[in-house]
Amino acid sequence: MSDSFIREQTDSDFDKAKGKALFESIFNIMRPEKRELLSFYSIKELVKPRSETYKGMQTVNICDIVGSEGRYNDFNKTFLPKREHLRGRWTSIDSAFYKDVNLPPIKLYKLGEVYFVRDGNHRVSVARSQGIEAIDAEVVELSAHIKVTKKMTMADIRQELIAYEKKRICKATKMHKYIDMDTIQFTAPGRYDEMLRHILGHKYYINQEQEEEISLEDAITSWFKNIFIPIRDIIQDNNLVSRFPGRTEADLYVWIVKHWDMLKNKYGQDFPLEEAATEYASIYGKSRWEQALLPVKKLFRRIFFHEDPHSADK
Repeated sequence: MSDSFIREQTDSDFDKAKGKALFESIFNIMRPEKRELLSFYSIKELVKPRSETYKGMQTVNICDIVGSEGRYNDFNKTFLPKREHLRGRWTSIDSAFYKDVNLPPIKLYKLGEVYFVRDGNHRVSVARSQGIEAIDAEVVELSAHIKVTKKMTMADIRQELIAYEKKRICKATKMHKYIDMDTIQFTAPGRYDEMLRHILGHKYYINQEQEEEISLEDAITSWFKNIFIPIRDIIQDNNLVSRFPGRTEADLYVWIVKHWDMLKNKYGQDFPLEEAATEYASIYGKSRWEQALLPVKKLFRRIFFHEDPHSADK
């Protein structure tokens, strides 16, 4: 094949791949996370891998590569190119494919059942566009408490981690035997550990007023009855969750406690709990009108400002 023919063909290949990426983004406009390439650093920060092991050279199925270390905004989940500035590098890799030039292996991280590109995003993209099913890669494997699979979105991984943390806390403290854990559901990792710190703090203050130290079981029961339930009742009575779409009463409990502590430090220890709760909701909650506009704002930021889809919520 002549060089001019290859240039025309690679430009055509890129246009088709980029057009397909655009079509898929429009088709999934209401569920954009289904088409997003996962950010390795966001996943790593979330699951906090315990160790790394060099696994050497392997042949990896391309369909198992679901994320990237630094290019997750440039390609979609099937590694179709989304940006015009990728054309030069992409077509040069595609040209090597037509000329049957051997390229160096890519570099991957493995986490659970899936892989993330350290180096070689364009090579993965071109290979997948050309129908190649496997690719040679140098692999470093990371171990974590949860199992990541290729069907998972960032939200799925977050939920899996939250479930793991809840199970771990229950196993360590047996609190599920003393209180109704079904009433305590969080939407972000780390909050079951924060809840346990609240319980241990409650235990400490109770012990300051008596000679015999109370057990952890009694502290858990006392915290649930005297701290969590009263705050949950205020949240329910004032319908505060309605101002925080996608959040739970347990989420609000954590935030209200922080806000209440801030107000007590500012105005005195007698500052009313209910006033702290309603003030927090009025400051940080969203009205129905703001909630109605929120999906439109998110879509606008994603399209025009390329907002990172993996940025964490509050």
